[in-house]
Amino acid sequence: MLAQTHSDLLNRNYFLLENRISSQTYHTASLNDSLKQNDFPAPKSVMLKSLMIPGWGQIENKQIWKVPIIYGLFAGIGYYTYTLNSDYQDYRAAYYNSFPDNEDMRFGPTPEYLQGVNANQLQSNRNSLRNQRDFMFVVMGLAYGLNVIDAYVFAHMRSFDVSDDLSANAVVQPALIENRSPGISLKINLHNRN
Repeated sequence: MLAQTHSDLLNRNYFLLENRISSQTYHTASLNDSLKQNDFPAPKSVMLKSLMIPGWGQIENKQIWKVPIIYGLFAGIGYYTYTLNSDYQDYRAAYYNSFPDNEDMRFGPTPEYLQGVNANQLQSNRNSLRNQRDFMFVVMGLAYGLNVIDAYVFAHMRSFDVSDDLSANAVVQPALIENRSPGISLKINLHNRN
């Protein structure tokens, strides 16, 4: 009986101590979270803005230097796709016109630099250019997705402090573990030295 009352008293004391410490920690954590939310844009908002207009998410993240890189990438991929498509149309017209029964020049006249080329070679180059052009559409989609992912991930990572003046504080305190038996909890807090 005495052991049981001693155990109840011990559990009650640990519970009060743990409750007091956790309520102080919760108040400090909620205050810090509310300050952080005002300083940094929401990652979902940044992602949606970057989906609407490429580069807008980077501007929201204060990484405006990435915007010319994004549009340079889009321009390079677009120009290369345009060049592949132009060459593909030339080879398609030359291949179609290489057969004597196709006199209607359905895809336009044969370019001068392709006159007299073997039909098998024209067909092979036409198919290769078409595949490369189609693949560049996939690359354009991947570049667009990379723009969105970059903005979203940086919005999540922006609140992390990576300065040189970080320090850690370890707190060992009594706690109640399973079945309300006494134990020890360890908390490590990272914060600025200031």
